Amino acid sequence: MLRNRSSSSSSRCTRRESHRRSRVFFVRERKKKSVKERQKEKERETARPDNMSRQVDDCINGDGEPKVRQLSLVVSEHAVIEGATEILKVIRPHWCRDNVRFKLFTDGITNKLVGCFHEPKEDDSKADKSEFQDVVLIRVYGNKTDLLIDRRKETENIQLLHRYGYAPALYATFTNGLAYEYVPGVTLTPSTVQLEAVWPLVARRMAQMHKVRPDGPADSYKSALPAKMDQFLRLVPNRFTDPRKDERVWNVFPSVAALRDEFEELYARLLQTGSPVVFCHNDLLLGNVIYDEARSRVTFIDYEYADPNHQAFDIGNHFTEFAGIDDIDYGRYPGRDFQLRWLREYLEEFNGKSNPVTDADLQQLYVQVNQYALASHFLWAVWALIQAEHSTIDFDFVQFGAARFLEYRRRKEEFLALAFAN
Repeated sequence: MLRNRSSSSSSRCTRRESHRRSRVFFVRERKKKSVKERQKEKERETARPDNMSRQVDDCINGDGEPKVRQLSLVVSEHAVIEGATEILKVIRPHWCRDNVRFKLFTDGITNKLVGCFHEPKEDDSKADKSEFQDVVLIRVYGNKTDLLIDRRKETENIQLLHRYGYAPALYATFTNGLAYEYVPGVTLTPSTVQLEAVWPLVARRMAQMHKVRPDGPADSYKSALPAKMDQFLRLVPNRFTDPRKDERVWNVFPSVAALRDEFEELYARLLQTGSPVVFCHNDLLLGNVIYDEARSRVTFIDYEYADPNHQAFDIGNHFTEFAGIDDIDYGRYPGRDFQLRWLREYLEEFNGKSNPVTDADLQQLYVQVNQYALASHFLWAVWALIQAEHSTIDFDFVQFGAARFLEYRRRKEEFLALAFAN
């Protein structure tokens, strides 16, 4: 949940990134390959017929799944467009560089994202009409985000959800990023997320995702929340490199040990609500929801933190995101009436037609969601402290983390006082 806060289409992921070109924009990872292996690779590349190289991602593996190219490249965050150009040479070898338009997206606070739009000239008689709509997104991971995110699991999550039609296609991975399908539409905002044409789509899509069962033994299906919080707390420095950040942080937050004790107490309380464990996105901020008005459809993106978790965490986390990122206003947190309508829409999809939603179901989920919203605030507050130390993105992570933590403290007593009849 770096936060991908990497997010989206025209709002998709990334803070202001310089357009300055860098002389060195990528380096090849050193791999221990024999001369024979390297020669074979070279022969395969030079022997590939032109008509076979048009769509590298259309190759199919033995399981009938599109192949995901694995590239040994590192793209500099200071030269994302140049690095994207090199990646396109592999995954879109038929694209003419003169016909590619690049757009840096600037609203995320974790990663760098560039859209690569293939726009053949109208008088190009050889151009396939479908190519006018061909777009590739290339995401470059933020500095030190590998400390927080299991990148192998992320790619597995994207491929799993793509099979269900819930995530974009993944074209390639490289050492510090991904190349994947562009999803048409716009990211949500604090205003559009509550529109009658939009929020039911989000509720139903989340319910559908929550019914996905990842591969693996059922007995290993447990919430990732406590382990993720433990991981985050271990990464928070006792003293920040920047003295000004250090002072600002500890004027708001207690010690790491105190944070750990408080979360363990909170989580023990939350477990008593009995929220089931489902497959969760875990980072459904507004920038990670793409709304396609023409098709009346929403798509969730950026599955960096997707994992089994409590159902109520995913919903409560989404509700906390109504406040926004750049201009946080927790007055936008949805009220009871809106939540109950949202939750009914969700439960009708999640339960299925054969299990009508009761008032008791709604009241129970309402309590669970608001109490797990506290865990969301806590998690992202701690996450922000790690980002404050390591991120190179131009964003005030200390302020963001403090806002989340203070809102957690402000709402804690109120939300924990909620109850439902068993």
